[in-house]
Amino acid sequence: MPPDMAWPAVGPVLAFDVGGTDIKSGIVLAGNEIIGLKRSPTPRSAPDPGEAILAVIAHLTTRYRTAYPELPFDAVGFVVPGLVDETAGIGILSSNLGWRDFPFAARARALLDTHVAFGHDVAAAGEAEFRGGAAMDSDDAIVMVNGTGIAAAVFCDGRRIKGGGYAGELGHAVVPDPDDPLRTVMLESVGSAGAIAARYSAASGQAVAGSRDVLHLASTGDKVAQRVWDQAIDALAFSIAQCICILGTETVVMGGGISGAGESLLAPLRRAVDGRLTLPKRPRIVPALLGENAGLLGAALKARQLLNQHPGGLE
Repeated sequence: MPPDMAWPAVGPVLAFDVGGTDIKSGIVLAGNEIIGLKRSPTPRSAPDPGEAILAVIAHLTTRYRTAYPELPFDAVGFVVPGLVDETAGIGILSSNLGWRDFPFAARARALLDTHVAFGHDVAAAGEAEFRGGAAMDSDDAIVMVNGTGIAAAVFCDGRRIKGGGYAGELGHAVVPDPDDPLRTVMLESVGSAGAIAARYSAASGQAVAGSRDVLHLASTGDKVAQRVWDQAIDALAFSIAQCICILGTETVVMGGGISGAGESLLAPLRRAVDGRLTLPKRPRIVPALLGENAGLLGAALKARQLLNQHPGGLE
């Protein structure tokens, strides 16, 4: 992890990154060292999923205070998936976890009795990469997280575009349907790591565990696997090229599960994007640097920013 991350320098903060499977947590120090990193199961199928998640966060907050009395924290940062209104502190919608218009920030402040910074998981990971990771030298960047689905944090002129919580939903952008050129489909239905595995299984009749298996099969000469992989690259390149032309993007950071493919993903993706651009400008397409803890570090960043904005304390 880069030691010189351009983050506000304050004391320890407690961070939570809520995912579909687990809630990642830890105390993040000023040097971005994570103390007490923990994964807890995300409550599923609860009558009130927002409250169920906050109950876990409240329990863990008490445990961290008890276990690490020498690391007092004055703020909690936590991030969630789905559509998020960061300004209002509301989880607009999570199809996966089940909440709609849930007031996360207000309820968390009431439960935790401390300062709370709330945001979107991919946006937070993107902020971390933008300030201290693979995009830290760029003013115009896209940090794309590609796993089961696809989402991104979009930066222009040094600022993240929020769009009321809707900016960066690249997975919902339409791309040409590789199976029918007269139609379009959502990018994440072709280009996500989850879609790569599902489309290969459907086309071949052979179940695979994930996109890495498809890539391995392609490397052994499996023509179906190669076709599915190439179609994913083409779909990603289509959307990336659109972003470059519309936003002037200079750096594209690829994160999420698919980024583990390394140059097997990045090299053909660079060629495919290059072939779609008529502008002289070409972006850097690079892997994420902060790994699976980027969202947690981004949550800590939000907590630090909150404290820096209110150095005299919060009401």
